[in-house]
Amino acid sequence: MKVISFVLSLVVSFTVFANDTNPAKDLLLNMANAVHTRNFDASFVVVKGKAMEPYRWVHAKQGETELEHLSLLNGAGLEMVRINDQVTYFEPQSQPYSINTDSIAGPIPEVLFKDIEALSSQYDFVLGGKGRIAGRAAQLVRIESKDEYKYNYWIWLDTESSLLLKAAYVNHQGEALEQLQLTHISVTEQPAPMILEVLNRNFPTPLPGNALEGEKSNATNWRIGWLPNGFKLLKSDRHKLDLNNELTDYFLYSDGFVEISVFVQRPLPGRRLSGSLTSGATTIYVHNGGNFDVSVVGNVPSQTAKAIAESVTRAL
Repeated sequence: MKVISFVLSLVVSFTVFANDTNPAKDLLLNMANAVHTRNFDASFVVVKGKAMEPYRWVHAKQGETELEHLSLLNGAGLEMVRINDQVTYFEPQSQPYSINTDSIAGPIPEVLFKDIEALSSQYDFVLGGKGRIAGRAAQLVRIESKDEYKYNYWIWLDTESSLLLKAAYVNHQGEALEQLQLTHISVTEQPAPMILEVLNRNFPTPLPGNALEGEKSNATNWRIGWLPNGFKLLKSDRHKLDLNNELTDYFLYSDGFVEISVFVQRPLPGRRLSGSLTSGATTIYVHNGGNFDVSVVGNVPSQTAKAIAESVTRAL
């Protein structure tokens, strides 16, 4: 009888273990590993409505050194270079600066190349169908929000290299709102010569951790009464907006995947009606609160941004 019980316990344990496996999540983990270890040279475009931004993305692993270069190819250009845990930004009409971080802030959510397990409480990982992207066999993986307050994110992976081929923010009606599409990718054994050249360049000394932050905000000035589940405050400060030189209290929230910015400031001259603007997956909702204005910006549905903005009140 003891033997039978022992065998049954093994069967139950195996079943539980089997149910814990998730092939969609495994593919995402493979992608994260590939992005950090493969040598590749890729071109992609980000499509938001009628607007299109072309990028070049090059990565190399040279010994223990990881090199990454991302550049915006239109307009005055924007260049970002990462060498291990240091990223340098070259922006038009600004002095270049470096910060200590292990990832470039670009059009691809950073968390996809890090700890996706952190998303499990708010998103499901679902295996989709197979297709062909940029001339390569691709497997679809869907990151599905567990509630209606956030968009879904679909990713097509190269079945050979595990690298990203396409990604899209998708609403709950299955409509793609914003897409990132690779137009070319070259995966090689050796790093591309251009990426190795960054090792010969001089970069600014990384700024201290708080150098880019504004004046610390008195967080008790405002109460943000509602946020979707899982969002936590990353930082808050008080600074002047480049757009109009107005002081604003700024709050940045994230659920690990999507970031939401909340700006609270005095009303600008001329009463404005509350309303939203959208560009691709990005929503900007401006709420006139009477004695103050609230602006919410993030890759969330307009109803979510509206609910957040209208929940802001003065703290008692």
